[in-house]
Amino acid sequence: IFLLKVVDTVFGGYTTLLTSFVPPELRLVDGSTRCAGRVEVYHNKQWGTVCGVDWDLNDANVVCRELECGTALKATGGAQFGQGSGTIWLDRVNCTGKEAFLNECLKRPWGEHSCDHSNDASVECSEPNKVRLVNGTSRCSGRVEVLHNQQWGTVCDDGWELTNAQVVCRELGCGIALAAPQGAKFGQGNDPIWLDDVKCKGTEAALHDCRLKDAGAVCSELRLVNGSSHCSGRVEIFHDQQWGTVCDDRWDIKHAEVICREMGCGVALRARREAYFGQGTGPIWLDDVNCQGTENFLSQCTASAWGTNNCHHGEDLIWDLYFIYIRLVNGSSHCVGRLEVFHNGLWGTVCDDNWGIEDAYVVCRQLGCASAISATRESNFGQGTGRIWMDEVQCIGTESFLNQCPSRPLGDNDCHHGEDAGVVCSGEFIN
Repeated sequence: IFLLKVVDTVFGGYTTLLTSFVPPELRLVDGSTRCAGRVEVYHNKQWGTVCGVDWDLNDANVVCRELECGTALKATGGAQFGQGSGTIWLDRVNCTGKEAFLNECLKRPWGEHSCDHSNDASVECSEPNKVRLVNGTSRCSGRVEVLHNQQWGTVCDDGWELTNAQVVCRELGCGIALAAPQGAKFGQGNDPIWLDDVKCKGTEAALHDCRLKDAGAVCSELRLVNGSSHCSGRVEIFHDQQWGTVCDDRWDIKHAEVICREMGCGVALRARREAYFGQGTGPIWLDDVNCQGTENFLSQCTASAWGTNNCHHGEDLIWDLYFIYIRLVNGSSHCVGRLEVFHNGLWGTVCDDNWGIEDAYVVCRQLGCASAISATRESNFGQGTGRIWMDEVQCIGTESFLNQCPSRPLGDNDCHHGEDAGVVCSGEFIN
């Protein structure tokens, strides 16, 4: 079995219809834990603060979610954790509370504010993650340990199965669970044994949400490096405690489809060869990989034996997945409203020329909002501001992402904001 790892890299720029979203770095400082303190964001190579005017629990919940710190307990202004220094980067932040990143919330432009550091915003979150994997080859594999009463302990393997490991991997941000080994495969832990007979459905967000010989989990250990996002770059696999590359012999879009599926990266749009993202180092672990394109994991494809190849690093394989970030605003939920697209660091709108229900189907599918009820036109949800990024969108309705539909190049339009397109979806937003 392959040990595959999903690791985060920085989201970067895309081209033409294909755009990017780069959440800024975020931290809480001067608190008693990493999940409490003054809110600081990293922008333009400098840490700065957030103005506490209108700062509330909705804003704080987004911060806690982005930092994997549970839920927000308190949101305060007035520099509760001391005054920061440097630039006040954000002011008038207005989140709904459901955003994944603080940068998705409405706010004034970067650095534009009417504050001073005596009103720096602060957050107190419920708690950091209380689960970890130890004695493995990376932070995404090993013996499961949980924190209770300020002490780490283990989990008994009675009834331990893949659904439990799926929850552990989700809680740690480690991709998809590939195995749930029992019998202290990663070594015996020390007392106490905090949990026994854990029964997870596999859909829970954290292990403590489940019904309550040391348990373990092996999460995905594959990465893409030197690309513009965690969904593009040179393919590297972790084997025998060392990262190595994959030879591009016989590599095509079917193989990329498997990788994208395993990493939760949507649809593969391009497979590149000949070390497009630079030559790797170390072993070339795999050669002559042969996938049908329907496999869920690369380990299900055939390949030469580990380390057996007739390649050099000039043949390191890579591929790209490009997708556009979208949102619905000014509606009753995240599944209803004016359609906006993120490009070049700015949210903009979509023109309603040729806008129809087929386009709305794709938007609802991409947002996880079930099916489309209607495709609205003529600024039904109010006029947007800034750029009109997309025009003449022509989806057939089966696409997974809006950027897969034909349209004019980003920013090329003959519209005004009185023609902003909108969508009404049937389902609730899936966070």
